[in-house]
This record gives sequence, structure tokens and C-alpha cells, in this order.
Amino acid sequence: MQPFELLRETMPPFHHEEFVRPDIATMEPYVPIVPFEVLSARLGRRPEDIVKLDANENPYGPSPKVLSALADAKYLHIYPDPQSSALRRALADYTGVPQERLLAGAGADELIDLVLRAVLRPGDGVLNCPPSFGMYPFSTAVNMGELIQVWRRADFALDVDGICSAVFANPRARILFICSPNNPDGGVISDEALRQLLEMRVLVILDEAYVEFGGESRITWTPQYENLVVLRTFSKWAGLAGLRVGYGAFPLWLMPHLWKIKQPYNVSVAASLAAIAALHDAAWSRRHIGAIVAERERLQKALAKFEFLEPLPSRANFVLCRIIGADAARLKSDLEQQGILVRYFDKPGLQNAIRISAGRPQDTDRLLSVLKAWKGS
Repeated sequence: MQPFELLRETMPPFHHEEFVRPDIATMEPYVPIVPFEVLSARLGRRPEDIVKLDANENPYGPSPKVLSALADAKYLHIYPDPQSSALRRALADYTGVPQERLLAGAGADELIDLVLRAVLRPGDGVLNCPPSFGMYPFSTAVNMGELIQVWRRADFALDVDGICSAVFANPRARILFICSPNNPDGGVISDEALRQLLEMRVLVILDEAYVEFGGESRITWTPQYENLVVLRTFSKWAGLAGLRVGYGAFPLWLMPHLWKIKQPYNVSVAASLAAIAALHDAAWSRRHIGAIVAERERLQKALAKFEFLEPLPSRANFVLCRIIGADAARLKSDLEQQGILVRYFDKPGLQNAIRISAGRPQDTDRLLSVLKAWKGS
């Protein structure tokens, strides 16, 4: 064996460019919404003076039982249960799905990534139906999948025939993402369309992040279909976005592989306690979900009265608006200067548009007041 001094003379120099996957080096990052403390510094406003309608968060926050459970937590110094057993038992009661089919995660985002890691080989196809949730193409790229885009129609309805044709044309198609209610428009998929898609040779991942606000859950369908995954989250309806806790119902054949590759302690003690407490306070949650739905309906009707706004029907906790005869980027910026934050879109399939989360009545009042005074031309 040669001494290190001799080996060092023949070693090639270290070049960091060789240590990052080329596809990662060139991929576009996901752009998340920034939190209150960052917004406060940027806008020069106190957090309580900001009307945050840009990320579909629950403006009422978690229930008092959640706050009490967190305050009384005794074992924060101990690693959490790797199987989230107590949470999964509570979820089985809540959903009617057997516990052995349920898996909890650090938000539904983690579960999206987990399924792709378990199923995809480099170059396998993932069908995405944009405009939709940006994490689907992001996670596909991270997991070396090949993105297959089947664009929605002008009214954001799914092109079911186009999806079927794409599957038949791509022998390596493995996964189809469907968001219902869809983000960013709030539309839902029909039973007929979903059953038609489930007849194909792909794993259908149905993302129900917003289903509590007016969609119809298909989570109880999972025992009937070997190729259906349904994902849910506590971020929206339960006001736990900051704690990152979600769950999914999966085919039994997939569960052992997900258990093998998930991070051992992926759901924190705090997130698990909060989620269980939220499930045990259903009456509180129903009242506030009802308040958000009522505000969405009020917002939709009020926005339709502005000639420069075209709000779309929504079954989620937000309203998407096309901007007519004005600049959506300017509207978003002008609202921000008034401490009101909305989501702006300018990308293929969704240009010159804003999405407004349903807030509290006082949030809607402030938004409408600013819109009435806005000069868009």
C-alpha cells in the first residue's frame, strides 16, 4: 500500500460541482410563503396589523383544547412514538379507515415525498394536472421522476380523457396527482371522473388538504382500491400549519415499504398531542370551519361586484380571482403596502390572477375597503 504522501500527489483536486446531482443543480426551487416575523420586518408593521390571506391558513388558530394539551405536555424531552400509535388510533375513529392503512407525517408534504421515494425509479413518469399544487412537480424533480403535464381546461376542470391518453402513451407512468378541492381554484373532482382514473394502471394520489371546507372525502374508498392514496392535513381546518402534521390512507401493499423508509421520529410529540386534541374537539372545529365557509361565500359575492375581478367558484377556504383590465402584480403590491397579503400568480395556465384566503369578517372588511379605493388603471 502506498503511503498517503504518494497517493496525495496523484489525487485529483476537489471540485464541488461534481458533488451535486446535475438535475438538482439546475432545478427551480419551491418558493414558500414567508411567516409573520419576516413579513413584519419587511413591511414595517406589527404582526397583528397584517391581514394574512396568502397561504390558506386558518385565521382562528387551534382550539383551546390543543393549546391546553401543549401546555400540559410532559414528555417533550423523550423521542416521539415512531409509529404515532395514539394519533393513528384517533385518526381511525375520525376517518373510519382501519389503523393499519394510516400513516402520519410532518404535513402532507412529507407523505408526498415518501410515496415518490418508495415508488419511483429514475425516469418514471408522474402525471400532474396544472394549475395545481406546486409540491407535486417539486417532489417529482427531487425524486428523479419524469413530469408529465396534462393541463386543466380553461375552467380548471380536469381533462380526464387527456390524462388517460397520457397514461397509455407513457409505459413508465407510475403516479397521478389529483388535488380536490384543487389549489388554486377550489374545484372538486366528481365520483365518476375519479372512478374512471382509478381504472388506469397508475397509483392515484388524491390530495384532500381542503376537503373539510366543502369537498366530499373519498378516504373511505381506500380499502376498495389497490391504487388509491388519500392525503389529508391538520394545517387548514385545525389551524396547525405551524406544527406540520398530516396523514394519509394507503393500500396495504404499500404500507410496509413506507414504514421502512420514513424518518423514525417524523411526527413530533407536540404535533401529535395537538392533532389528537383537535380531533377530540370536533364541535369547536365545526363552528370555525362553518365561519370560514360563510366568509368564503361572502367574499365570493363581494368580489364579483368589482369590474376588475372575476372570482371563481370554490369549495376550499380561498377564492381565486382573474384580474380583468388591470395588473394583478400591481394589485398584489398595492394591497401589501396596506398590510394585506394575497397570493399572486403569473405562470402558464394561470396568469394575471390572485388567490385570496377566507379570513375573519374583519379581514374581509379591510380587504374590501382597500379594493373599493384601488385605482388599477
